[in-house]
Amino acid sequence: MSGGKWVDPAPFEGARPRVPWWVLVPGRAKWIAALVALVWLAVVLAVRLVLVVVRYPVVVLVPVSAAWCWWRFGLSPLVLALLSLVAALIIWSGLDRTSFLRHCWYRLVTEWRRATVYVPRWRTVMRLADLTKLDRRKEYRPTLRRVRSEGWRDRVRVRMVPAQSPEVWELRRDGLAHSFHARSCRVRVLRPRVIELDFIHRDPLARPLPVSVLADAEVDLKRVTVGRTETGKPWRLRLLGSQLLVVGVPGAGKGSVLWSIVWQLAPAIRAGLVRLVGIDPKGGMELGQCPDAFDRVVYDNGPEAVALLEEIAAEVKERATRYRGVRRLWVRSSGEPFTVLVVDELADLIAYQPDKQLRERAARAIQTITSQGRAPGYAVVGLVQDPRKEVVSFRHLFTTRVALRLDEPQQVDMVLGDGVRQRGAAAHEISENTPGVAWIKQDGQREPERARAFHVTDADLVELGAFLADATVHDFPTRPDGTEGRNAA
Repeated sequence: MSGGKWVDPAPFEGARPRVPWWVLVPGRAKWIAALVALVWLAVVLAVRLVLVVVRYPVVVLVPVSAAWCWWRFGLSPLVLALLSLVAALIIWSGLDRTSFLRHCWYRLVTEWRRATVYVPRWRTVMRLADLTKLDRRKEYRPTLRRVRSEGWRDRVRVRMVPAQSPEVWELRRDGLAHSFHARSCRVRVLRPRVIELDFIHRDPLARPLPVSVLADAEVDLKRVTVGRTETGKPWRLRLLGSQLLVVGVPGAGKGSVLWSIVWQLAPAIRAGLVRLVGIDPKGGMELGQCPDAFDRVVYDNGPEAVALLEEIAAEVKERATRYRGVRRLWVRSSGEPFTVLVVDELADLIAYQPDKQLRERAARAIQTITSQGRAPGYAVVGLVQDPRKEVVSFRHLFTTRVALRLDEPQQVDMVLGDGVRQRGAAAHEISENTPGVAWIKQDGQREPERARAFHVTDADLVELGAFLADATVHDFPTRPDGTEGRNAA
């Protein structure tokens, strides 16, 4: 300090130079670091090259092989090889089109759609759909793992970002479908953090399915084939140990599901292993088309129908009493037929019946059969148009539910369960031109399944009646009450 003023002790001292840190690193360490960086870069490039070859094997290997053949043998052998390859593919397609599509054509479509549709748009679509997360200036984006095209759909496997749930994707499935030029999108959970998006391009169930040829064969009551799923596999319904509810508006194809079941059960009915009991409140417009398939059938919703329901309910309790301590589930060797109760227009019995007493008696009997009939060998196939709780208050007792074409989106969740519509089960969007197409949900199964029942024509019902008419299919000497069936009487 000099006279109250500050005096800089070093007025001519400049700024100190800053030396980069790598200057202080020894030369040998620099060479080692450079070598490690080059090795790491080579590994990354090799991994990326392998990924490109794995994801686009045809696009990569065919040009490389063609270039090598051109360099090694010349142009003429290359042209001859390409022509031979094309001819072999044409012959393969003519001999086995299914194998050609699966192992050749769909692979080409897969690589094309991955390279031109999903990879170029993935980052932009994820950002605009709010499926990315930003934390500390770092963006977390869902990873596009695998693409598989099957002609009618593209299966896109995705690894979600941390703290993300499949419900977030289900809420955005419509936007994703439009972004990737698909008709619809469905979300399926494969394992934790991994989901699969099904982008649908066309309907594989657009054409009716003819029924199979009737023949005496063993019937598996746990796997009754009633149609085909959209993946090409058989649509199998479980009757033994299950109860079935079929819901759909008029013309949706409830009769297709019903008669497909009866058609497949025909050999067991003919052999006396299965007994059908039916109630048709429409005066026989449906079940009366083939009465020979039924042991007993009632064509109204009055006292006679209610008495039949109460008789079946009593049989359930009586058979369960006799099975106590002997067996836990009905088997073929029990000597008693497996009984299937078919109720067409279930609402006419339990909701629309004007007599309150009859209505309550019918509801109690059906609830007894559906809740207690699984083990003794009784199954209910109920068909209804209106799935509201006021109409069918015991929907939860039906372990397998089939949703044909419905009127309102809310009805999908009523039939199949909460949240199923968000996962893609759009039963309200089924076309009127595809009767028999349905969504199926079983208890314990998270994902619904889409399928179509066989188309059973009037001529098929005539054939079914002729197949069953001359057989002693209704003679049940081991019935609990000791009486015989309708035909034997």
